[in-house]
Amino acid sequence: MPGSELTPRRGGAADTTPMRTGSYVPPLVAPPPSAHVAPARPTLAQKAAPPVLVKLPPPFTVRVSQLLWILSLLTAAVAVVYAFIIRTEQLKPLEKMIKGVVKGRAAETYTSAAEILYWCVFGGMLLVILLQLVYFVSFMNRKPNVRWWQLATLVLQGIVLALVHEFIALGDRGQPLQLMLLAQLGLAALAFLVSLLPPALHWSARRHDVRRGHEA
Repeated sequence: MPGSELTPRRGGAADTTPMRTGSYVPPLVAPPPSAHVAPARPTLAQKAAPPVLVKLPPPFTVRVSQLLWILSLLTAAVAVVYAFIIRTEQLKPLEKMIKGVVKGRAAETYTSAAEILYWCVFGGMLLVILLQLVYFVSFMNRKPNVRWWQLATLVLQGIVLALVHEFIALGDRGQPLQLMLLAQLGLAALAFLVSLLPPALHWSARRHDVRRGHEA
């Protein structure tokens, strides 16, 4: 019969050996336990080092711009000293110029007007030097948008140069002053143009020099 484990043989005794049927399920046997393996410890020698701020030398274009700015500021300082030395001689032709515009005033009025005008232009020269010095330091410290302020000082420097040519650089003693201010403006403009080259722009945009990992 199906489903029975023992079936008698014909003409003999019943066979006591059990027969495997389709519904037989072998007993479940657990796999042998695997050996416990400890995880590998992280090595300390290959651990990534944190980024470190370093001081790298600026690129060549930045060093050239720096040198030109310094030469421009030194030329401006010499021009200011020279303008201060020749001030008494330049006040006389300035008084004559004012008399040609406004007549019929007292002599003291022309003298006072000439001195006020002279010192105002002289103060403009000092202001240009001070601003360019401040923004030069900001440029070397990679401050953002500092080139726009440097461009503004170049425009202001051109205005001051025109005023010096009109009211201070008069006569033979005024020609060297005008030449020095022209040299100052040329050096400053060249320094500004060099600072716009790609290496200098990338150096400013990076803001900081970082050494990562195990870089030398």
